[in-house]
Amino acid sequence: MALISMLMLLALFAFLLRASAAQWTPATATFYGGADASGTMGGACGYGNLYGAGYGTQTTALSTALFNNGASCGACFTIACDARRSRWCKPGASPITVTATNFCPPNYALPNDDGGWCNPPRRHFDMSQPAWESIGVYRGGIVPVNYRRVRCGGRSGGVRFTVNGHSYFELVLVTNVGGSGVVAQMWVKGSGSSTGWMAMSRNWGANWQSNAYLNGKSLSFRLRSDDGRVVTAENVAPAGWWFGGTYTSGAQFY
Repeated sequence: MALISMLMLLALFAFLLRASAAQWTPATATFYGGADASGTMGGACGYGNLYGAGYGTQTTALSTALFNNGASCGACFTIACDARRSRWCKPGASPITVTATNFCPPNYALPNDDGGWCNPPRRHFDMSQPAWESIGVYRGGIVPVNYRRVRCGGRSGGVRFTVNGHSYFELVLVTNVGGSGVVAQMWVKGSGSSTGWMAMSRNWGANWQSNAYLNGKSLSFRLRSDDGRVVTAENVAPAGWWFGGTYTSGAQFY
């Protein structure tokens, strides 16, 4: 009986966790980047060309309260305009899922309701214009929304690694991440290395660094997402890899 009771408690706990994850949280949303989203390229996550990185135009910048110093880069959010609180919600619009690719900086020179939407502690999404206009009416400019964190779907192919930097300083940009979308920890291993897996540190955004000398070695990467899942990309960069090269793995957080 004690075992059955324990199993029932665990099942209830798992249900409550799922219910909590499904809850909607209020926030606000604006847009930037132009009708073709060309102004959203680059950004504080370091993804550069968002088309090439696998993110397209369904993207958003996050306010300080959500950006988490870059640790939220790659996270996916489903956002719904709150028509109960605004006449600028697009009638009949379905919620849209976007990926976090940039930071919306605070503007302390302005009050919170006059351009300081990204000031702490506000939860705010500065979405690409195409994404925002799927839920809001252009004239409104800013709308109240409800959001929830979701898994990232629709990633085509495996996780990609762009190796920048120089000898003794590998700066690796990680893109096209599925699942939770967020890399919480990363390791690197060079072929023939006696050191095994070496922990990397987040440098900025989605860029992770290593200070090992890995020239001439094939590179393997191990990733842990922020929901605890782990994938390994073995020998994704061949021994002849070069700085500035992008290497696509067969590994993905499905």
